[in-house]
Amino acid sequence: MYDKLLKIVEENNFQIDDETEIEIERLIEFLKAKNKNDKIEDIIKWFDNKKKSYQVNTEEIGIINLDKWYVDPKTGNIHHESGKFFSIIGVKVDGANDREVHSWTQPMMKQKECGILGILCKKNDGVRHYLLQAKYEPGNTNILQLSPTLQATDSNLKRAHQGKKPIFAEYFEDSGKGKILTSVISVEDGGRFYLKTNKIMIVEIDEELNIPENFIWLNLYQIKKLIKKDLIINSLARSIFGSR
Repeated sequence: MYDKLLKIVEENNFQIDDETEIEIERLIEFLKAKNKNDKIEDIIKWFDNKKKSYQVNTEEIGIINLDKWYVDPKTGNIHHESGKFFSIIGVKVDGANDREVHSWTQPMMKQKECGILGILCKKNDGVRHYLLQAKYEPGNTNILQLSPTLQATDSNLKRAHQGKKPIFAEYFEDSGKGKILTSVISVEDGGRFYLKTNKIMIVEIDEELNIPENFIWLNLYQIKKLIKKDLIINSLARSIFGSR
């Protein structure tokens, strides 16, 4: 199929380059997945059950009641006692002539380190599947969202929280396993984060994985259908799929 589509493109005098070949591969990947007629109803049911069974309590508390975070009495900035993770700072802007106002001040989250947003993929019966996880974040409106395989800051990877290292991190770090399909640095919401970047990655593997019950393999057709649904796939996973 690939050669036939490539020939059609050539016969119509369109330019053939790396991007053209990637788009042809993506089209074939989508068509193969669609042809399997994999419906998303069972996925949504699985996802809803995960949300119902996830017992967590999240409530707003005062900054002064946070554990291991403190407010600098001189600047008012908020820091973690380890000096890692993010801090809340103030910034002053002057000369932004193309914005609604030219100058202003605002609080921002500062995290001058590069995180990793990574998704593992693997071919099953010739169709590429992507590994997502139903992940809790305290700001989620619906408890869980389908998120990248790995969603971690440098502080998380280096275990500044004294907790566990994120699962599957070894596939995305410098000496990682697998074939890198996508690797690009992206700025994370420059209106709220100060100097925060992420490395967006898709890594293809051949080996079988023993995945936790909150992870799920999905093909591109299923993902495209789920992206059109409210509050299921998170913004970070969306940005990864938009980068290839």
